[in-house]
Amino acid sequence: MNPLTQFRKLPIRLLLSALALVVGAALTVVPALAADAVGLSTEFIAGTSATGGGISFDEIDVAAKTDTGPDKWKARIDTKGASQLYVVRNTFQVGGHTGWHTHPGPSLISVTSGTITAYDGDDPTCTPHVYPAGTGFIDSGGENHVHLLRNEGGVPAVTVAMQLLPPGAGRRIGAPAPGNCPF
Repeated sequence: MNPLTQFRKLPIRLLLSALALVVGAALTVVPALAADAVGLSTEFIAGTSATGGGISFDEIDVAAKTDTGPDKWKARIDTKGASQLYVVRNTFQVGGHTGWHTHPGPSLISVTSGTITAYDGDDPTCTPHVYPAGTGFIDSGGENHVHLLRNEGGVPAVTVAMQLLPPGAGRRIGAPAPGNCPF
């Protein structure tokens, strides 16, 4: 075989291989990218986004109960290892939303004005859960609890969330749209 002829064919084979890889990658189906928040502003009340650190706690193992009156009440918080606490105020403009996301730990969320509608990523019927001002709800957290919060009302809405997370973990983790809701 003529070495000059073989040398001329090598770049063509390389070019065709590269082209095949590009076409194959373009035809590959990929999940939808995580949606960013729209019309949402976040203010840190405790903890900060600048340093990526919340208020630090050593391992928590606390229980409380009240036996007075006809109703008995009790609470328990038990963590394994240190934790970081964040308290954030989220302001949702009309039509604003969080984008699909999750958190590595639980959040207690209170709606202080307006109305927030929550959607769960694992709900095949995309059932809206509506929370008006003065109510609250719990986001259990964890990598499998993908959700989205929206302001579907006619006025801005505000929530205050208390989040307990592992040290160094991202406070909010974007997730692809699960495909169960039309948005």
